[in-house]
Amino acid sequence: MLLVISPAKTLDFETPSHTAEFTQGDFLARSQKLISQLQKLNPDDISALMKISPKLGELNHQRFMNWSRPFTPDNAKVAALAFRGDVYTGLNADSFNEEDFEFAQQHLRILSGLYGLLRPLDLIQPYRLEMGTRFENKDGKNLYEFWDNKISQALNKQLAEINSQVLINLASNEYFSAVKPKTLKADIITPVFKDFKNDKYKIISFYAKKARGLMAAYIIKQRLTDVEQLKSFDSEGYYFSAEQSTAREWVFLRDAPV
Repeated sequence: MLLVISPAKTLDFETPSHTAEFTQGDFLARSQKLISQLQKLNPDDISALMKISPKLGELNHQRFMNWSRPFTPDNAKVAALAFRGDVYTGLNADSFNEEDFEFAQQHLRILSGLYGLLRPLDLIQPYRLEMGTRFENKDGKNLYEFWDNKISQALNKQLAEINSQVLINLASNEYFSAVKPKTLKADIITPVFKDFKNDKYKIISFYAKKARGLMAAYIIKQRLTDVEQLKSFDSEGYYFSAEQSTAREWVFLRDAPV
C-alpha cells in the first residue's frame, strides 16, 4: 500500500530532529521555479493571494526570500517532523524509531503545493503555499495546472517500486485534487471517520484530521501491507463499519472521543 496525507500550515523548525537520516525531494528543481516567481511578490501581494493577515504575509515573504538550495540539516528539516497540526498530532512522528521511518519512507507520501510529493525524510524549508491557492504562474492559472500530471506519474512509479496497486487516500479534498485518479494504476481506498454527536454519526473536522494521522501511524507501526488489514484499525476508539462503507469508501465510526 501507498498512503497519501496533506501537509500542515503549522510548522516546527525549532525542535531538533531525533533522526539523523534525511533525503532530498524529487521535485526541488520544480519547487525552485515556483519560489522564483513567489519571490517577486511583496508582503501585501502574499497577504491578498493567500487571504492571510499582514503579519503572516510578511512572515511568508521572508520565508520565500530565504528559501535556497542545497537543502541540508542545518537549513532544513525532514518533512514528517517539520509539519504540525491535527493530522501530524495523530501521526506522531516524534515517536518513530528508525525502523518506523524506514517503513514510512517506502509507504507514506505527503502532498504539497510547493514540493509536489514528499517522502517523510525529505528535507523541507519553511513555507506556506496551500494547493488550492490561485497563484497564476508560468505553467498555468493555479497550482493544480502547475503540477498537472507530475504527482500522479510519481505515485505510479512509487506504487510500482513497492509492487502495489492500492493507494490509501488520507488527504483532504483540496490536496487529493492534485492527483488524477483516472491515470493512477491503483485502486483508491478513501477512509472516512465519523464521530457520534447529537444522536448521529458525522464527520467532525478536527477529529477526522487527527484520525487520518492515527491511521497512517497505525499502518506504519503495524507494518501493514494488505489493505484488508486496515479494517482492524482501532486507534482511540474507532472501528470499521461494513454497513456504512462502500467498495472504495471505508467508514470508521467512534461512539465517543477518547
